Amino acid sequence: MKKTVLFICTHNSARSIMAEAILRHLYPKHYEVYSCGTQPSGIKENTKKVLSEIGIDTSQLYSKHLDEFKNKKFDYVITVCDSAKENCPFFPGGKQYIHKGFKDPETLEDFREVRDEIYAWIEEFFKV
Repeated sequence: MKKTVLFICTHNSARSIMAEAILRHLYPKHYEVYSCGTQPSGIKENTKKVLSEIGIDTSQLYSKHLDEFKNKKFDYVITVCDSAKENCPFFPGGKQYIHKGFKDPETLEDFREVRDEIYAWIEEFFKV
C-alpha cells in the first residue's frame, strides 16, 4: 500500500509543486503525492521549465488550495517554506509532520538550485 504525502507552501507555485513532481517521478509505486498552498497563485513558468529540464512532465500539475485536502489522511505532511509553517502549523489528518525549508526562488538559476536541493532531500528522505 502506498504512503500518502502532502507538501504545503504558501502559494503552491514553486517549492511544493517541485517536491510533489519529484517524489512522484522518483518513487511512483511507493507514494501517493499531493501539494497545496495556503494562498495558491498558480504555477510559475520557471517551475515548469526546471522540472522539464530533468525529464518531469508538468502537464498534470496545478496549484491547489489546502482546503481541497481537509478531509484526507496523510502519512506525511511537509511544509517547505517558513511562511506555510507559520500559517498552517497543524494540518488535521497527518500522521507525521515535517518542516524542511527551501529558499523562495527568484531567478531561473535559483529555481534550478532549489530543484536540485529538493531532489537530493527527497532521494535521501524517501528512499525505498
